[in-house]
Amino acid sequence: MIIEVLYDGTPLLVESADWSGDVTQAARKLDVSLVNTADGRAQAMRIEHGKELRLLYDGRELFRGVVFAHRIDDRGMMTVTAYDENTYLTRNYDTRKFTKMTASAIVRRLCNDFGIATGTIADTGYVIPKLVLRDKSIWDMMTIALTYSRKQTGRRFFIYSREGRLHLSERKEAVVRWVLENGRNITSASYSQSIEDLRTQVKVIGGDPEKKPIIATVKSDALIQRFGIMQHLENVDPDMTRSQVEQRAKQLLKDLGTIDDDAQIEALGNPDVTAGTAVYVRESMTGITGGFYVSTDNHTFRGGIHTMSLTLSAADNLPTMEYEPPLEERRRKNVG
Repeated sequence: MIIEVLYDGTPLLVESADWSGDVTQAARKLDVSLVNTADGRAQAMRIEHGKELRLLYDGRELFRGVVFAHRIDDRGMMTVTAYDENTYLTRNYDTRKFTKMTASAIVRRLCNDFGIATGTIADTGYVIPKLVLRDKSIWDMMTIALTYSRKQTGRRFFIYSREGRLHLSERKEAVVRWVLENGRNITSASYSQSIEDLRTQVKVIGGDPEKKPIIATVKSDALIQRFGIMQHLENVDPDMTRSQVEQRAKQLLKDLGTIDDDAQIEALGNPDVTAGTAVYVRESMTGITGGFYVSTDNHTFRGGIHTMSLTLSAADNLPTMEYEPPLEERRRKNVG
């Protein structure tokens, strides 16, 4: 394993590097530590904000981002923090109205308007009737649009950065390529399960709530028998048809009718195991067995050794954010 960190194209002699990501966050992060002095009296290199930082692993680019922070002490020990280009999604706010557009078209328009380079943008398919988004970050707008689309179709899409460009891809059934097991590459593990957020019944209300509401209720008899009735209630866009309301209810029960689980794994490093990828785990004491998605990852490179800390979940915990129509629009529909 050979790692290389390039600052504005110039190699840095780093002592350690931490490369991390979270499926619910817009950008991945790189923290590097280095001795930035040759004589103990002055800095060997001036690190500037806004410059590019790259992480290479055996010649393969793992990260490309922008320097946002650095710190140096009187001994010349320096830390530098960079985020990939998707960090700009959380640093730009606006108010927008989108009418009859797919989530992918919304992503593309926002990137174009704010000068964010794009790569592959997959077609999300579903045409969203209308979104009025006020005082939101670009990231929130994209997440709301993708959540709205997913709740209608069940199709899951995720945003990531590669080689300085934003990509939108569909999360299809994950192909497990990596196995983690005790006695081989796992160094420690813990596991928990919870039904705190599980729901066994879903009720969705659309249409005019006062005059002619559209109500769809779906339930899981098997889950109710095990855990009792725990109902989720959701009010949706009054313009949605009955079939769309019913479709929303069925998809919500599918999403909410699951037991949450959380596994923490410390293991030997693998640069291909990052937030959003799938792994197969076998750990005898905790009973962690089966396929899991990586929710968060933190890779540490130090002294020629690569380790990783992972949070795993059986569910693909992509970021979600509910759409809330503006207050005056809700009042207008109620009056009408």
